[in-house]
Amino acid sequence: MSAPAIEPAVPPSGSGCVECESDGGWWFHLRRCAQCGHIDCCDSSPSRHARAHAASAGHPVVRSFEPGEEWFWDFDADRPVAGAPLAPPQHRPLDQPAPGPRGRVPDDWTARLH
Repeated sequence: MSAPAIEPAVPPSGSGCVECESDGGWWFHLRRCAQCGHIDCCDSSPSRHARAHAASAGHPVVRSFEPGEEWFWDFDADRPVAGAPLAPPQHRPLDQPAPGPRGRVPDDWTARLH
């Protein structure tokens, strides 16, 4: 049985941070909302869209959307949580760089991380 904030059948909203894509921003790593599938950037990214989505939508649980990572995090509890397998794909495209997206990451990106 899934946790209340996890909807395993919902696919991801895309392959990159929805807000960064729309405003010309960039991300370090990606997170997937475990409830609605919304893809956003992590807390180390300049805009921290995943945390903002969790607060505004009331969807506190995210899963990493990075290759090789299967962990879940609950922003409300500020701790890792167990989660159910989610609908594919499980991570960003392998040819998509991190940080990303290609062509928009500044040369001094490491100095801009949180």
